[in-house]
Amino acid sequence: MKSILKSIHSGKEYSLDDIRFTSDDGELLDVIHDLDAIKKQHNISREYFLRKRALLNGQPTGGVWHFKEMVLPAIPDEQVVSKQEGNTRLYRNKKIASWLGLKFDRFFLKHEGENPTGSFKDRGMTAAITMAKALHQRAVTCASTGNTSASLAAFASEAELTGIVLIPKGNVAVGKISQALAYGTKTLIVNGDFDDCMRLIREAQEKLQAYPLNSINPFRIEGQKTIIWETLMQLNWQVPDWFVFPGGNLGNTSAFGKALFEAYELGLIDRMPRFAVIQAEGASPFYKAYKNNFKEIKKEKADTIATAIKIGDPVNYTKAVRSLKWTNGIVESVTDEEILEAKAHVDAAGIGAEPASCATVAGVKKLLSSGEFKPNETIVGILTGNVLKDPQVIVDYHFNRKTSLANPPHDIEASIDELKKFL
Repeated sequence: MKSILKSIHSGKEYSLDDIRFTSDDGELLDVIHDLDAIKKQHNISREYFLRKRALLNGQPTGGVWHFKEMVLPAIPDEQVVSKQEGNTRLYRNKKIASWLGLKFDRFFLKHEGENPTGSFKDRGMTAAITMAKALHQRAVTCASTGNTSASLAAFASEAELTGIVLIPKGNVAVGKISQALAYGTKTLIVNGDFDDCMRLIREAQEKLQAYPLNSINPFRIEGQKTIIWETLMQLNWQVPDWFVFPGGNLGNTSAFGKALFEAYELGLIDRMPRFAVIQAEGASPFYKAYKNNFKEIKKEKADTIATAIKIGDPVNYTKAVRSLKWTNGIVESVTDEEILEAKAHVDAAGIGAEPASCATVAGVKKLLSSGEFKPNETIVGILTGNVLKDPQVIVDYHFNRKTSLANPPHDIEASIDELKKFL
């Protein structure tokens, strides 16, 4: 069963063994599987995945490798590097739904912060690290605003590869950089922003043979596709009206569109849901390109409290545009204030997520208010990272904000009378 790398526009094909991340003409690459052969060999259907109880190297598996036939079908099980990523919860919450003005049974939050290192990045990393091992790479590297570096570090350690991460100086939350340090990767602080780090990564691949694991790596996209498939399976393959999620480097936008396209081709779904990609106002080149009918995208200096999407020059732009066209999707932007308000509601509901994740919920609120979303539509929002990824934002909000949602601590004397008085 043959899979290939294929240029997304010219259609030029390359072997999976060809260590490259763009075509000879600089175009992004897709991993293309023989879907007809996969469907025939495994009798792929909704029921196939609902019944499937897979084992991977002797352990029960779900998540990414539950869909191995459509991720990396030719890789032997024993070569898969996995930390049992995936299997994340699909929440319904009355508090959040009520604040948004949605029916409780019409709004879901898929929480990718429940992955091993606390973000959706683990989905793509298991696939990309597996390919790095299969291609006999010794060093893996990434540019990161935090989550990718944490994921790379953990999976590189699991795979016994040298990990190297480039992080922009002063732009990474402590909860994220601490993971990279703890897991033993080599961490380089670059005097520049994320886009400077990304440029260095691409040069390092060409000149230093360091295998990059950012979402320019097409195998990352293959792992991240499973967020959509797993959600659909949790919904008993009932297709929602909307998927809503943050946009930064646009890897998820690219992956999610590919997931739905393949699901449709395989007959797993009979219609395409719509996408709403949410960017932070201070890092919104994709939103501005969308408003200009994608005539061009202009690089910008990103500035937002949502560090995970603080990206002004997204590498997956062309794939993301394709996903928007497949799904008749839209792009919206939200302010940092709107993100923080949404985060306060998500956190107070006992779910919790990092700021970039909460751009999703802020976007739902804004699109409902504008009438783009209808209250009777079914909406699935993706939360991309754990609440503890950026603890300083939480502390600053609750100590310094004068809002009804702020929940600062209170000082009391060590006395039962004082405690009684407070209670």
